[in-house]
Amino acid sequence: MKKHLLIIYLLLLTGVAEAQIRLGQSRYTRQEPVDIIDLDYSNPKTYRIAGIEAVGLSTLDETAIISLAGLRLDDEITVPGDAISGALKKLWAQGIIGDVKILVTKIEGDDIYLLLDLTERPRFSRVEFSGINKTQVGELKDKVNIRGRVVRDDVLNNAQRNIREYFVDKGFLNAEVKVIQERDTTLPNSVKLRFDVEKKSKVRINEIRISGNENITAPRIKKKMKGTNEHARVYIFKDLISRFLNLSGKNLGDVITKRNPVTDDQVREYINKNFKLNFFNGSKFVRSDYRDDKNSVIDFYNSRGYRDAEILSDSIYRFDDSRINIDIDIEEGQQYYYRNITFSGNYIHSDAELQAKLGIYKGDIYNKEKMDKRLNYDPQRGDDVSSLYQDNGYLFFTIDDVEVNVKADSIDVELRIFEGPQVTVNSVSIEGNERTSDHVVMREIRILPGQKFDRSALVRTIRELSQIGYFNPENIEPDMRPNFEDATVDITFKLEERPNDQIELSGGWGGLFGFVGTVGLTFNNFSIKNIKDFSKWRPLPVGDGQKVSLRVQANGRSFQNYSMSFTEPWFGGKKPNALSFSFNHSVQRQIDFFNRNNFGQELGSFKITGATIGLAKRVTWPDDYFQVSNSLQFQVYDFDEYGNFFGLSYNTGTARSVALNTTIARNNIDNPIYPRFGSNITLSASMTPPYTSMNPGINQESPDEEKYQWLEYHKWMFDASLYTPVFGSNKLVLSARTHLGFVGSYGDRIGIIPLERFVLGGDGMNMNNFALGQEIIGLRGYENQSITPGREFRGQANAPIPYGGVVYNKHVMELRFLVSPNPSATIFLLGFAEAGNNWGNYADYNPYDLKKSAGFGARIFMPAFGLLGIDWGYGFDEIPTLQNPNPGPSGGMFHFTIGQQFR
Repeated sequence: MKKHLLIIYLLLLTGVAEAQIRLGQSRYTRQEPVDIIDLDYSNPKTYRIAGIEAVGLSTLDETAIISLAGLRLDDEITVPGDAISGALKKLWAQGIIGDVKILVTKIEGDDIYLLLDLTERPRFSRVEFSGINKTQVGELKDKVNIRGRVVRDDVLNNAQRNIREYFVDKGFLNAEVKVIQERDTTLPNSVKLRFDVEKKSKVRINEIRISGNENITAPRIKKKMKGTNEHARVYIFKDLISRFLNLSGKNLGDVITKRNPVTDDQVREYINKNFKLNFFNGSKFVRSDYRDDKNSVIDFYNSRGYRDAEILSDSIYRFDDSRINIDIDIEEGQQYYYRNITFSGNYIHSDAELQAKLGIYKGDIYNKEKMDKRLNYDPQRGDDVSSLYQDNGYLFFTIDDVEVNVKADSIDVELRIFEGPQVTVNSVSIEGNERTSDHVVMREIRILPGQKFDRSALVRTIRELSQIGYFNPENIEPDMRPNFEDATVDITFKLEERPNDQIELSGGWGGLFGFVGTVGLTFNNFSIKNIKDFSKWRPLPVGDGQKVSLRVQANGRSFQNYSMSFTEPWFGGKKPNALSFSFNHSVQRQIDFFNRNNFGQELGSFKITGATIGLAKRVTWPDDYFQVSNSLQFQVYDFDEYGNFFGLSYNTGTARSVALNTTIARNNIDNPIYPRFGSNITLSASMTPPYTSMNPGINQESPDEEKYQWLEYHKWMFDASLYTPVFGSNKLVLSARTHLGFVGSYGDRIGIIPLERFVLGGDGMNMNNFALGQEIIGLRGYENQSITPGREFRGQANAPIPYGGVVYNKHVMELRFLVSPNPSATIFLLGFAEAGNNWGNYADYNPYDLKKSAGFGARIFMPAFGLLGIDWGYGFDEIPTLQNPNPGPSGGMFHFTIGQQFR
């Protein structure tokens, strides 16, 4: 027989075409020539497979490929026949072979020898991206995970489509993705793949047109679309334009179309062409946000009683190269109202009790969302129908609202209740507290074994565990495993510990002042008991919830502060009575930087040395969010050629004070770093003994050395903060705060002392102001200490008024937006408006005469460094001085803060 190449195609008996790959044939071929047998196709014959081998493979196993073909030694096959075509189908179905031929190399009697001549598809060795940043590369590598896969068109197309959809979801609707393949010579039969991405600019929304809305205006509907907003443009309504043009003596038709009358479309076209002022960049189109916003629109309609509302159609179409229009057609349906609300299945509580808790009555607008909250869980009110049962042990309680009758615009609702058995807590356990001792966690848990299940106690426990600061408040999850037959529940609190020790490091060169810096260490989970147990050192002994703080501040020789404190939150171990002790020593010096002959010489100094011991106790009246604390403070004020800075008649001397401080506080905020709801209210009073009543010889005419040998005063401080989520969002929160303080005397014999007064203005940080002996209050948008009576006379002997105010007011409104709840770096942005003032005597006090400011800022909380912040504030009012009585507005300035600023 002649030697010819015998190729059995898939067309033979099957009609399937041969596949090809883009990169051509395999580089691997058989080294020795092969004799190919020519067969007579008109005379099919049955053979026994006596031999079979495969060639052309580079990475695949020969035995495995032959097995996949379904051809085995000693099998009887008919050639030509179904066995050969079936083998071809099976091999191509794997998607790993680019080309396959089945050849006959020898026939001996009834024995046939087959050769599988294969071309193996190459594989992707690595994937690269161009035209995008590192963050996007990292995210796309997870979405395009094709490394090691066979080169196939469907794989490439899917990868290309996924990349484009990734950018479309981010607002890059015109993004283009090109695929480039190159041979990888470092690996056998491999291909390098590169995706060239051209994102182009984000597509913005030119206009959103709402139709079909008869009862709710388009602006209200658009307001509910949080992530899909029109291009920020000055849209002027037709009647408003008409009024303006009428006032100017012109006609709307003449201006727009040169004829009357004009249509709404013509007005819209005129506005689009002539009013293009952009204020914000919030009009980018993001597909996922648009889907969510359409659902929000329907939810809004449902909450207004339009239970049948639906979006009939919506279309997105091109306005120009960078903008799109969106048309939304809404069918509102009719508005429904509640008619009869009935209860069934309730035996423990009467219909009247349940109706009072529900708070929805006949004639109210139908609102499914409100009904669900009032039945099951309303986090804002914390008072719902479920609380009646679940706060009293009925864990299995369920309630379903069923529409039993819809007639005209009225709906009858039956609330079907299953009360279930009263459940007892069988066990309470904790997981995830690797650093913190079990007893520290368990003492904060309000729901205990043997008690009836109480949902309020469970929610309160989550709050308490968040407040102690050792765990990620976003991930405190109670795992409840109820047992219906035994009427018990096992509760496991799953915790995620986070680093809570803090280090404060800052430094620099302050020019004439020398080195400026702060070193602070705070250990929030310290343990004295574990000092001897070195296995508990991480790096210091931890686990018992005690707090130790050490801090050193320095501004060259001008200022130094050394402080330490210790707090045991459960003194005695049985009750939450917090025992604290602190020590502080501060030195402020006046250095001569202006006299060349005495450069750097100390001209005077002021030192404060003090110690405080306190005991705080949680109380249960009026409710168990209250805390009462008492502390005793002893301080020594040492003046060395420095007294005139406070308005004293002497420069050198010593003053002392013993003050008893009592503080009543109520705090029910949900998170100490980023509160979403709750309030924090504090009233404190510091009082010294009335020394002048014990020494009748001291009066206004007495020398200052005698009057202020023992300081006599009483100081009152009131602080209140309220946090409320905006539009029910967990990320957007409104914070309202008010602060008030005043210093008084016990009579007119010596008046109000020149120390312990208020210093207002700036960032409110003592480390920047270096103001000892005063209460530092911030007011953004103004210079540090600028709103302080007597500041223009400070340092003068026999100053007409002492330095500092005796009464101050401050009010703050902040709108906060949570950017990242990550416990390792919690970030939020804020916009603020605040106002405050400071008065040197009560006769001048006017709570309406306030210095106003507004601005914006950012905060980042990192466990190792605490809360760091930056603000830009603009002061709207002027701060006159003797040298410049009409300075104009304070203007804009930046402020930096470290730590939580309470005032």
